[in-house]
Amino acid sequence: MEFLADVGGFLLKAAIIVFAFVVITGVIAQAAQKQKKQKGELEVTHLSRELQEMQDALQMELLDKKARKKAEKLLKKARKSEEKHDKRLFVIDFKGSLDAKEVDSLRREVNAILSMATDKDDVLVRLESGGGVVNGYGLAAAQLQRLREHGMTVHVAVDKVAASGGYMMACVGHKIYAAPFAFIGSIGVVAQIPNVHRWLKNHDIDFEQITAGEFKRTLTIFGENTEEGRRKFKKDLEAIHHQFKEFVQTNRPQLDIDKVATGEVWSGQQAKELGLVDEIITSDAWLLKQLSEREILKLEYSVKKPISERFAKGAATLIHTLKTSFARSDV
Repeated sequence: MEFLADVGGFLLKAAIIVFAFVVITGVIAQAAQKQKKQKGELEVTHLSRELQEMQDALQMELLDKKARKKAEKLLKKARKSEEKHDKRLFVIDFKGSLDAKEVDSLRREVNAILSMATDKDDVLVRLESGGGVVNGYGLAAAQLQRLREHGMTVHVAVDKVAASGGYMMACVGHKIYAAPFAFIGSIGVVAQIPNVHRWLKNHDIDFEQITAGEFKRTLTIFGENTEEGRRKFKKDLEAIHHQFKEFVQTNRPQLDIDKVATGEVWSGQQAKELGLVDEIITSDAWLLKQLSEREILKLEYSVKKPISERFAKGAATLIHTLKTSFARSDV
């Protein structure tokens, strides 16, 4: 009887898992059929209001009960009588990946700012990136350049890292702020590629590549690389590096570009001494300084994940939870 009970319990558990999987799969399939193309949303957050509320809450907590009631009334009255700032500070965050796919959201955020900005408004870009593809970060820097061309003052804050393509973006700012131990610099270009030609040759595997154009392909993964191809590849990298250096020098003419364009990375403090950044301060500390002078608005463009993807993730989580709970009950 005990054996039959164990078998019955096992079959019941298996049936529940299968049933849950079938139901969830059906829901996902139905949702996927009805799902239309997902559109992004621009979310606006009143950072100045949030920061002020935090300050007020802390101030109230430090008072005793009697003094707090009186202070709350006075504070409420003071907030109502406060005049709105005619100066605004728009805040956008850019946390870049190697392929710089975040540029699309950045472009939309910049478009939104330019559609309503006045000559009294500034922008703060909270930047975090170790760099990546040249064309992607070149486009990202160009998006920030649009803000400058519109006549806006662009501030860039680096709390963790702005290296290589990240610094290409940062140098567009009129002012660059960095935390003391943020990584700054890496004004250089790197490319690397594996080559398995000798392995293929040892295994009697031929590789053929046909091109039209002398330098259509300089280095290859499978074929035998030549000194001529290496020289051309190096020349192309040096041309990109030269353009990178010119871009940084144009935006920060005070720099000794040959001294800082070595590909090295420095801490925020060292970067300030070299002229790569203007002030050592975190983004939070800098924002608090602006609180009494500006209305601070954070803009974020994001695309919601497809319904099918969200359901699939939920289904996987549910099945994992069921399996885990059953396993625990059997121990």
